[in-house]
Amino acid sequence: MALSPMDVTQFAAADAQRAARMLSEVRSARLAGRPAPMAPRPVIEQSWERMLRGGVDPDRDVRSGLLSREEVERRRSASPLRHVLPVLREGLLSVADVAHHIMVVADADGRVLWREGSPPVLRKADGLGFELGADWREETVGTNGVGTPAVTRRPVQVFAAEHFVRSHTAWTCAGAPISDPRNGALLGVVDVSGPLETMHPATLAWVTSVAGLAEARLRELHLRSLERLRAVAAPVLARIGGRALVADRDGWTAAVTGMPFTERVLLPKYAGSGPRWLPALGACVVEPLDEGWLVRAVEEPVGPAVTRIVLDLAQPRRWSVRVLGGAGTWERELSPRHAELLYLLAVHRGGRSAAELAEDLFGDPARTVTARAEMSRVRRYLGAYLLHRPYRFCDEAEVETLLPADPRGLLPHSTAPAISRLRGAPAPP
Repeated sequence: MALSPMDVTQFAAADAQRAARMLSEVRSARLAGRPAPMAPRPVIEQSWERMLRGGVDPDRDVRSGLLSREEVERRRSASPLRHVLPVLREGLLSVADVAHHIMVVADADGRVLWREGSPPVLRKADGLGFELGADWREETVGTNGVGTPAVTRRPVQVFAAEHFVRSHTAWTCAGAPISDPRNGALLGVVDVSGPLETMHPATLAWVTSVAGLAEARLRELHLRSLERLRAVAAPVLARIGGRALVADRDGWTAAVTGMPFTERVLLPKYAGSGPRWLPALGACVVEPLDEGWLVRAVEEPVGPAVTRIVLDLAQPRRWSVRVLGGAGTWERELSPRHAELLYLLAVHRGGRSAAELAEDLFGDPARTVTARAEMSRVRRYLGAYLLHRPYRFCDEAEVETLLPADPRGLLPHSTAPAISRLRGAPAPP
């Protein structure tokens, strides 16, 4: 009897070799266009479809050009992931070594920056090109535990012949993305990998948990940086009359005076000294202050009108919203959920109720609390241009969406029913 996709990891834990043979049959059948003995898991099937559309050769041993040692060191020193290496090592390495795994940390570009663990497994990884500086994106080496979580923006385990490239099918990997808590941007992926016989069904939960601890550490570091900025801001704000605030480079507020506290403000992407118009304050003057910005409200208008809002979903892993108007260009990178919500509002210019958004996202109109909570977070930075009851873009805004050339590549992480339907639909006007 054919197994359902949900049976794969439990079956593999009981009989890894038999599961690997079955998955090999599934992979061969799908690549040849024949009926398969069982359905691949949806996350794997969608990845395979991306590989076929992108022209990745499943039978070629793909080896990408390695970065130089100097470039690896440069990327390490610039990556916020360097701050969470102790968390990752403490949570993963001791068990990984005993279980004959290695821990791999890659940046948002899929480049391997750190690689530690069992020496015999490291030598086997060398044979696959899984080396420092290697490019481990999906479009380079096929479905895998680094590149696939980066695209889907969720944890993924890839077992045996679930790998798209044949040379990787004797391997098992489990990877989880790590996002920047300040702006939702993908920082990279932490992956635990090893030979086929080391597979365990709990590995993915273990890696996911440690990735969550790493993100918690990053949030703690961000709060500390805000505390430092607040200490600098306090005497400055004490001398200012009227409304003003101090925010860090990502718009997180450290301190305010003459106005209610706002957790975050939308700042121009390339902020600099001079007049601006901000949704939180209106007409204002922006000045650099330590590692942030001093924003002072002024009476004279400086051009609040918004002419265009550009929702850029064309890239597979990085989505953004840009606001273009009298104060210049404002841009914010979007989390996966916020990219979904804003695309749905761009499609439905007449607006969506909380129940309709819950149905769109989860297939359950009763999940209005979750939908409202997410929209509340969106409105913290885009509130001047979003209305509610129903949720919609303001009538004065011209909204433009930039989508992938192939609609099947739209928001590949998303399992929302409405997004799945829209992947085959034309772009909104």
